[in-house]
Amino acid sequence: MTTAPEAGAPPRTALLDPAPTSVPAPRPEALPPVRRLPPAVAGVIGSALTGYVFAAHGAKPGVLLLLGIGLGVALFHSRFGFTSAWRQLVAVGNGTGLRAHTLLLGSTATLFALIIGTGSGLFGSVPTPSAGPIGVALLIGAFLFAVGMQLGGACASGTLFAVGSGQGTIVLTLLGFITGSTLAAWQFGLWNDLPALAPYVMSDHVGLFGSWAVTIAVLAAVWFAARAIQARRTPPPIGTPPSARGALRRTVRGSWPLAAGALVLAVLGAGVLLVSGGAWGVTSAFALWGTKVVDALGGSPETWAYWQQPGSAAQLSQPVLADKTSLTDIGIMVGAAVAAAAGGVWKLHGGIPARTALAAVVGGVLMGVGARLAGGCNIGAYLAGIASGSLHGWVWAAVALLGTWAGLRLRPLFGLGNPKPTDSVC
Repeated sequence: MTTAPEAGAPPRTALLDPAPTSVPAPRPEALPPVRRLPPAVAGVIGSALTGYVFAAHGAKPGVLLLLGIGLGVALFHSRFGFTSAWRQLVAVGNGTGLRAHTLLLGSTATLFALIIGTGSGLFGSVPTPSAGPIGVALLIGAFLFAVGMQLGGACASGTLFAVGSGQGTIVLTLLGFITGSTLAAWQFGLWNDLPALAPYVMSDHVGLFGSWAVTIAVLAAVWFAARAIQARRTPPPIGTPPSARGALRRTVRGSWPLAAGALVLAVLGAGVLLVSGGAWGVTSAFALWGTKVVDALGGSPETWAYWQQPGSAAQLSQPVLADKTSLTDIGIMVGAAVAAAAGGVWKLHGGIPARTALAAVVGGVLMGVGARLAGGCNIGAYLAGIASGSLHGWVWAAVALLGTWAGLRLRPLFGLGNPKPTDSVC
């Protein structure tokens, strides 16, 4: 005999049912018609840049640029966010974005285990896991980064695809990001010797399969926890970007489901590991770009301790378009521009309020400093670290949630709103 729920009680949902929201998700609006100029310009830039990199630097850098372009297309079409996902979870309990993170992390961890387990990569590279020390710099850096992304309006990968799609405010965030990264590299001695434990990679202790199994188990627990939080709080749904009608047209001109974006990003991120031997990263390029500007202005950045680390001197001496992370970063911006132009939504947004502009710059600087202290960002530390079975990725994630909470409380000071339970979307 089944007992009916009491009057006024929230409806019960099965564990694998879609997590409830206060109202149904809105239907996506139709996309505007495609204008000819933006797709043509984006296509010419992408083609010319790709041809130049292949001709001047070879196949490996060229393939990395193409992978970056693919990442930009996937990030834009799925609007795959890290900043918004944490903001929605902390502010109103919507765990949709975080559950998409677990799919991305789990898929990437699976592909990393397969690739690293074989010990073979392309172009002579040897794939290795991404690991970082666990210490004071990681804790401070992850906290500052999370605060910064809530003020700046985007994470590291989000900054790139938003700039590519023409969002003017995020251009200011990127400039702040580059500035903060460069300042942290300049003052490397202030934070490099902070207390820290050696990196802890699970595969060194329980084997590659054991590391993968533990990672998947913890991610599953996070998925169910995010769903339970959402079922208890019944938040507003996340907004739905404009999209074309029909599966085929939606692939080229529209919004992808978060799950599709997660899977495509995992495959492309694994491609970066195969080609370069290292995980996909974002923020080390920002320090390089800013340092190149300092050098062009007559500074002597080659004397900074940061650029005298093993491998860093070679990175500084080579052209930007030969740097792995710069190539994927530039590719993301180009790919997002192509995707936005194909959807008819590329537009350079102007008229930025002064407080919003200030928040973008401050947020960018905090992310730049935080990423260098933590040895990575939402991609280089959170995604690459957890997918590699490195404990520092989990520590980064936990501290970033605390930083998100703090950042949400600072946003109103800059005239920025936070999601509320009474909103129609969050």
